[in-house]
Amino acid sequence: MPPGEPRPDGEHGAPLFELPPELAIDTDVARRVTVDFIRNQLRQAGFTKGLLGLSGGIDSALVAYLAAEAVGPENLLCVMMPYRTSSPESEDHARLVVDRLGCRSDLVDISPIVDGYFGHDGQAGSGGEGALEAGSLRRGNFMARARMCTLYDRSVVWGGLVVGTGNKTESLIGYTTLFGDSACAFNPIGDLYKSQVRQVAVAVGVPEEIIRKAPSADLWPGQTDELEGGFTYPQLDRMLFWMIDKRRSDEELLAMGFAEAAVARVKRLVAVSEFKRQVPPVAKLGPRTTGVDYLYPRRRPGSAKR
Repeated sequence: MPPGEPRPDGEHGAPLFELPPELAIDTDVARRVTVDFIRNQLRQAGFTKGLLGLSGGIDSALVAYLAAEAVGPENLLCVMMPYRTSSPESEDHARLVVDRLGCRSDLVDISPIVDGYFGHDGQAGSGGEGALEAGSLRRGNFMARARMCTLYDRSVVWGGLVVGTGNKTESLIGYTTLFGDSACAFNPIGDLYKSQVRQVAVAVGVPEEIIRKAPSADLWPGQTDELEGGFTYPQLDRMLFWMIDKRRSDEELLAMGFAEAAVARVKRLVAVSEFKRQVPPVAKLGPRTTGVDYLYPRRRPGSAKR
């Protein structure tokens, strides 16, 4: 979608989503760059196959479409990992993507993993009585990490790299679980705001019902990103675009019509989540420290062929 083009309409003429004009991108370019990125990242690491967690949401659906285009559906494994309270619609939408792409898929129920730690129906699990009383957020983070454990175990059998599915909006405000949904070998859509994810999803043919539905991590019944965060993605994306990409000052943002309280809140979210976006720091003691001044491409000369 070239810059300035109006938001796309669905089958019956109703807009699929709200698109702030400054977030419009050339979807042909974004698609080509991202597909090449996936192909090159796998090749550099010596792999031909990838796998991802397919939730039934737009982010993972888009990455599945792009990965299938990059390496072929026969080289893509999509893993569905519901919990017992997950929405049946999520699994339905995930299966819709798998059927349309013709890729391999697995279904892993993570309920025994999660309930084995937190407990269930009043019976404590291995986490003890304190875990039995855990709230939704704590349980949700555990679910995200259980899913990533499952993916990395499946990656050994599949012989592929775990492909990330997180977008730029979530990364910037820290709406992600460290070593959970943020863990991956590489992240194809990590520089696309949610509004841009939606545009590319339309361009590659992600099913309309997935594009239209309210974004949700599906961590507890009725949970949606926007209700939990108290924002709409178009509003948040606009602010982040001008704040981060265009480096506008607080005064300039206020002059553009953004509310002072909203600017302060988003700036704080970005600041306090910085640790999630960086690799763990290393105390430098020797002359060459990994990740600091001992840096090589993923596939360095002399590495064994796969």
